[in-house]
Amino acid sequence: MTDFQNEDKPESVKPRSRGIYLLPNLFTTGALFSGFYAVVASMNGHFENAAVAIFVAMVLDGLDGRVARMTNTSSAFGAEYDSLADMVSFGVAPSLVVFNWVLDDIGKLGWFAAFVYVAGAALRLARFNTQIGSTDKRYFIGLPSPAAAAAVAGLVWAATEYDIDGGPYVYLIAAYVAIVGVLMVSNVLYYSFKDVNLKEKVPFLILAGIVLAVGVISISPAIFLWILFLAYAISGPLLWAWRKSKHKSSM
Repeated sequence: MTDFQNEDKPESVKPRSRGIYLLPNLFTTGALFSGFYAVVASMNGHFENAAVAIFVAMVLDGLDGRVARMTNTSSAFGAEYDSLADMVSFGVAPSLVVFNWVLDDIGKLGWFAAFVYVAGAALRLARFNTQIGSTDKRYFIGLPSPAAAAAVAGLVWAATEYDIDGGPYVYLIAAYVAIVGVLMVSNVLYYSFKDVNLKEKVPFLILAGIVLAVGVISISPAIFLWILFLAYAISGPLLWAWRKSKHKSSM
């Protein structure tokens, strides 16, 4: 290369790195695999395993972002990969699990309810990605997709754990799945717990309460985890109604 060509090439330009951070993306891949496994397990009639796999995906999904921040390995690729994995694990997987479990029995109405859930998850994730940094971090707008997935998968897990036939309640289950899907795209606010600082000291009673909650959940994870996430799903509309009534009374 001539000296003239060397002068034309800016010295400050560096080749763009094409690598990706391995550690956080391993957790994301694990969450993606868990969602895929849930679909396959439900197709083979193993609904309890499918529901548990979705909860495993929740744990791994919660870890990948925290690991990325702790190790300073956050990236645009990781954020996009995480979002796509969430769509599989918390959008497609729960809807197919509950469809294969009982919604298939009512034909088009069943797949319509499942599709409402999938569409709600897709729209929820798209809206979340476009609102990053522009909303109050203390609240989620709409039910978060992992919590929605837990509310649906928890129902399947609890029913199969105690040999409850969902057939007689299939229309209620269809309505329940569709409502959860609608909550994801609603404007209802849900507390995000992001302002909780785990490094700060807390009163002893709070720690005792956490230990008690873990002990209660361990008695029957299927039932109590479902109740926990169902309560969280209901908390948004209840708080919205309470704020609405409080606003009217103050006028």
